[in-house]
Amino acid sequence: MSQSTESESRKLLGRLRDALAEDSAGQARLDRITHLIADSIQSEVCSIYLFRDAETLELCATEGLNPEAVHKTRMRLGEGLVGRVAKSSSVVNTPNAPQEPGFRYMPETGEEIFSSFLGIPIQRVGERLGVLVVQSKAAREFSEDEVYALEVVAMVVAEMAELGAFVGEGAALSALHQQPVMIRGTIGQEGAAEGHVYLHEPRVVVTNPIADDPHAELERLGDAIDTLRVSVDQLLSTATTGEKEHVQVLETYRMFANSRSWRRRMEEDIARGLTAEAAVEKEQSVARARLEQSPDAYLRDRLHDLDDLSNRLLRILTGQGSDTGAEIPDDPILVARNIGPAELLDYGRALKGIILEEGSVGSHAAIVARALAIPLIIQAKRITSEALNGDRILVDGDQGIAHLRPEDSVSMAFRDKAAMQAQAVERYQSIRDLPAQARCGTTVQLHMNAGLMADLPSLPTSGAEGVGLFRTELQFLIRNQMPRRAELAAIYTRVMDAAGDKPVVFRTLDIGSDKVLPYMKPHDEPNPALGWRAIRVGLDKPGVMRMQLQALIRAANGRPLTIMFPFVAQFNEYREARAYVEGELHRESRLGHPLPSAIKIGAMLETPSLAYAPKQFFEMTDFISIGGNDLKQFFFAADRENERVRRRYDTLNVSFLSFIERIVERCADTQTPLSFCGEDAGRPVEALCFAAMGLRALSMRPASIGPVKSLIRRVDLNEAKSIINNARESGEQTVRPAINEWLNAQDIIV
Repeated sequence: MSQSTESESRKLLGRLRDALAEDSAGQARLDRITHLIADSIQSEVCSIYLFRDAETLELCATEGLNPEAVHKTRMRLGEGLVGRVAKSSSVVNTPNAPQEPGFRYMPETGEEIFSSFLGIPIQRVGERLGVLVVQSKAAREFSEDEVYALEVVAMVVAEMAELGAFVGEGAALSALHQQPVMIRGTIGQEGAAEGHVYLHEPRVVVTNPIADDPHAELERLGDAIDTLRVSVDQLLSTATTGEKEHVQVLETYRMFANSRSWRRRMEEDIARGLTAEAAVEKEQSVARARLEQSPDAYLRDRLHDLDDLSNRLLRILTGQGSDTGAEIPDDPILVARNIGPAELLDYGRALKGIILEEGSVGSHAAIVARALAIPLIIQAKRITSEALNGDRILVDGDQGIAHLRPEDSVSMAFRDKAAMQAQAVERYQSIRDLPAQARCGTTVQLHMNAGLMADLPSLPTSGAEGVGLFRTELQFLIRNQMPRRAELAAIYTRVMDAAGDKPVVFRTLDIGSDKVLPYMKPHDEPNPALGWRAIRVGLDKPGVMRMQLQALIRAANGRPLTIMFPFVAQFNEYREARAYVEGELHRESRLGHPLPSAIKIGAMLETPSLAYAPKQFFEMTDFISIGGNDLKQFFFAADRENERVRRRYDTLNVSFLSFIERIVERCADTQTPLSFCGEDAGRPVEALCFAAMGLRALSMRPASIGPVKSLIRRVDLNEAKSIINNARESGEQTVRPAINEWLNAQDIIV
C-alpha cells in the first residue's frame, strides 16, 4: 500500500468528518458523503443503500444516478447485486455488472450506462446496515487499494449511523434503532412482561472513528494489544489442567492476540485514517462476516472467541467496562447474548423478563428463570444489536416473541392480554384451597416443581399439595467449587422447614447433558443427552452421591424424607442406588444421628426401557415419577434442544398416550404410586389427558397449578377417556383436535 494511497484515504476521511460535523439534516449529510466519495475516487456514481427494514434495502442517497429514484428504489435482501452484497456481507467487484448472475436493472435510476460496479457492505459487528456502491462507465475492475479504502469509509458510515448522524428524512439506517421491531425466539419460560431494556454487557460505543494522528493511534493499538496479551497469559496461568474447555478457549484467545496478520490489518486500517478502536471493530466485522459464511462448524465456533477477544481489546482502548454506569430501570428486561446461572441469580427477582440471543431450553439460565418464574425467550437472534439500554420492550414468553419499541396498538393488545391473565389468576385464587376433583369424582394431586429457596414461598399461595420435584443440582451449578456436606444439609433443612407438613421429593444430583459443573472435568461426548449423566455419574462417583445422601438424612433430622433418583434406565441401577441410601442410613445410625421417621426411595422414569423393567423393580421402588421432558424426546427420537424436530411431535400423540397408559397399568399391578413431572404436566389440556389415562399425581411449575386445577374441576375424566379412545380407534395421529372440540362443545375455554 503506497504512502500516497494512505494519505488520499486519510484526506477523504477528514473531509467526511467535516461533512458529518456540519449542522445539516440527515439527507444533506448522506448527499454530501456520496459526492465526496465519488469525487475522491474519480467515479461517476456513488450510492448508499440502507435497510428500511430487516428484508428491504432503499436507495437513500446518490451522486450520479437519477436523484428522483432516491427513497423510491427498493429491493429485497438478496435481490440484484446490491442485495447480494447485503445478504453475503461480502464485496462484489465486477467490470461488467449486467453480465453478473442475479443482476437486476432498475430503469428509474438511469444506471444502464454504467458498466463497472463495486459494492461494499456497510456493517457493524455482525449487524448488516446497508451497502455502499460506486459505478463507472468504463469497464474496469476497481483496484485492491480502492476496495480497501472504501471498506474503511463504509466502516465510518456504519459508526456515524450508530451515533445518530443521519437522523432526518434520509435516516433509514439510524431509524432502525427507533423503529418497532418484533423478534421471534424460542420459549424458555412462559409468562408475559413489559418493561425497559437493561443490557447485561452493553456493546462498546466507538465515538470517534476518524483519527487525528495515525502515529498516536498505532501506539495506542500496540499498548492495548500488549495489555491484552498479558491479561490472557495471566488467565492461562491461573487456569487448572482440570478446566480443559476453559484452557482451550484461552489458548484460542492467545493465538488471536499474537496473530501478526490480525495486527497488521488493523495497522493498515489506522494508516487509512481510522482510530485504533474503529480499526479493531472493522476487522471484527469483516472476520465475523467471513466466518459466518464458513461451512466448517469449528471455524464458526471460533467466531465467539474472536468476538470476545475483540470486545476485550475495545474495552481496553475505550476504557468502557462491562458496567457502563447505566442504571437498572424499575422494570428491567435483561437482554444478553448468554448468561450463567450465578450471574442471573445476582439479578434475582428484580428482573421482569429475560431475552437471550443464545441459550437453550435446558440451559442453566433457563432452569434458573423457571425457578424464579421469570418469562424467558431464548435464541432471539440479533436482539443484542437491535436493543439499546432503556428501550421499551414487551416479552411474550407464551409465544416466544419480543416486541422492541412497540407501537401503541401492540402495547394496548399486550396489556389487554395481561389483564385477562390477571383476572384468571384471581379466579384461580378462589379455588386455591379446593382439591383438583373432576366432575366424575376423581381427584388428581397437584404438586409444584422447585429448585431454589426462592421457590418455596409459592407453595402455600399456588395451591400445591407439596413439592413433587426439588432439583438439587442448582446448588451445585451456581458455585465455583463442590459444595460441602454441611452447606447442603443447611439448604435442605431450610427447604423442609419452609414446606412445613407438606411433602418434598428431593431429586438427587442430575448433571451431565446440558448441565455441566464448572469445576468437574468435562467429557467430550457426541451425544451428551444420551451420555454420562444423572444416576450414571452418581454410581461412577459414589463419593459425591454418598455426601449428598448424608446431607439429606441429616436435614430430615427425624422427619419423613423422600428421595428420587433421576434417569434410571434399568433395574440394577436403581437397586445399586437404593443400596447406597440404606448404607448411609446404617452409617448415620452408628454415628448416633437421628434417622428419618419414614423414608421413600423412588425413581424417575425418563427412558422407555424402564417401562419394561422386571416386575421386581416396580415392587421394590416406593414410587415412580415419569420425567416427561426426557421421556418424550427419547420416545420420539427428537432432541428437545432442536427446534427443527422437537415441535413435530405432539404430546397428545396417540402412541405416546398409549405408552403412558401402559406405565399406569404396570404401576397399578404392583400398587406403586405414580406421578408425571415436566413442562407438559403444567399445560391444562395435556394434564387433563394424562389424568384421563390414569395418572393421579402431576408436578409442574407453581403458576400452572391454578389453570390445571380449574380445567380438571370442570370436566368428567371418563368422558375425556372415551374421546381419547374414539380418536385412537379411528386412526387419528393425535387426540388434540378431538379433545379441543369436546371442550368447545361444553363452552369450556382453556
